[in-house]
Amino acid sequence: MFETRALSLLERSLDAAALRQKVIANNIANVDTPNYKRSDVRFEELLRQELDGKRKSIVGYRTDPRHIPIGRRPGGTVSLPQVVTDNSTTFNHNGNNVDIEYEMALLAQNQLRYNLLIDRTNGYFKNLRTAIDRR
Repeated sequence: MFETRALSLLERSLDAAALRQKVIANNIANVDTPNYKRSDVRFEELLRQELDGKRKSIVGYRTDPRHIPIGRRPGGTVSLPQVVTDNSTTFNHNGNNVDIEYEMALLAQNQLRYNLLIDRTNGYFKNLRTAIDRR
């Protein structure tokens, strides 16, 4: 009903921030687990590629407008966040690569990002309410 590209971007960004919170909390919980490898959420890079049109996608050929579109649609879709594991580094002597100070800084940064996204989402709906009230 109120589905717009802006709202879709906000929704996916909030989903990514919530997922990042869980991943960072999991990293912190496993700071002393031998051979644990930290994970991270990849979203902003994917979103940037999507918005710049750099992301490759197969597009199906439609011979009739009633056919279901295959691949990227006009306006595109917003990427889903991906959880990636860093297997290339070791931080501790036990094979673990979680740096607690780095994770805590990421946690604070993610909290600020989440608060900003909530503020923008509230602003979106406030503007929508203002537009409806003026009619």
